[in-house]
Amino acid sequence: MHRRVALLSILTLTAGGALLPAGLAQAQSGPKPAQKAAADSTSEQKAVLRYWTPQKMEAAQPLDAPAPKKQARLAMGAPGEPTTVPPTGAPAGAAQPQAANSGGTAWTRGGAITKTTGRVFFTYQGRNASCSGSAVTSANKSVVLTAGHCVKMGGAFHTNWVFVPGYDNGSRPNGTWAATKLLTTPQWNAGEDINFDVAAAVVAPLQGKSLTDVVGGQGVAFNQARGRQMYAFGYPAAAPYDGSKLTYCSGRAFDDFLMSNDQGLTCDMTGGSSGGPWFQNFNETTGLGTQNSVNSFKYNFAPKWMFGPYFGSEAQAVYQAAQSVNAL
Repeated sequence: MHRRVALLSILTLTAGGALLPAGLAQAQSGPKPAQKAAADSTSEQKAVLRYWTPQKMEAAQPLDAPAPKKQARLAMGAPGEPTTVPPTGAPAGAAQPQAANSGGTAWTRGGAITKTTGRVFFTYQGRNASCSGSAVTSANKSVVLTAGHCVKMGGAFHTNWVFVPGYDNGSRPNGTWAATKLLTTPQWNAGEDINFDVAAAVVAPLQGKSLTDVVGGQGVAFNQARGRQMYAFGYPAAAPYDGSKLTYCSGRAFDDFLMSNDQGLTCDMTGGSSGGPWFQNFNETTGLGTQNSVNSFKYNFAPKWMFGPYFGSEAQAVYQAAQSVNAL
């Protein structure tokens, strides 16, 4: 068996299909997402925000996903109807030419991506860890997409979960947002199936404002065609990176031919980027796109390949459940 090395921080979805308001995109029926209450009271939220000092964030370690199971390639859900939700405030815009292999480069072009992507921090089995995540358009204006192992692993949901959009070398220009609820696919919840390493967090308002009112929201899409051009973003924190800067890769996605039904991308990002978004139709000028996957894992023998789960009906059900939560 080839061991997979997880990354803990990336997530994205693609464009395509009919454009629908967030509240109208329907997932197919099936097992309901697993959900866990987080800091769902004002006192708990204040305690979580006090917990995350700059020193604890700097010391947080990337979390690896468990090794994939040999039968993972056989575990796929039923296909669903292609669905696309546009970014908050504006359509994604035309896709621009992309380099075939642009991996692990600091993002310096600005745009909406610098506010919607952020670091995720949490406590896992008594130690502080980090991932990445992305604010997306949602009915409750409060949804962050990330990887399944960034909300639950080893049989328990993580605690002290926060999202820091626009994190920049220790600076938190857009605040620290505490999760009120964590959600993941039933497949990841029950057996940590790498094909369904998808999750969402609903975050509480901050100073009376909802998340996407402050930072905006990327589009999201499900049941899209494979093999598209992609941009992947995250905050890699394992060497040679240190988690201080937003980093990206771009290129054409390819199918994993080894052990999963995931898609791959040539990408040098390391641990800490897990849960970071993958985008189709990403516009370098506006920094807006349509998320279609998240950073999930790497094979230890292929460190220049990153893999992310296919956003099908199961991922869509997580998104739908998350945007239906009352974040207040």
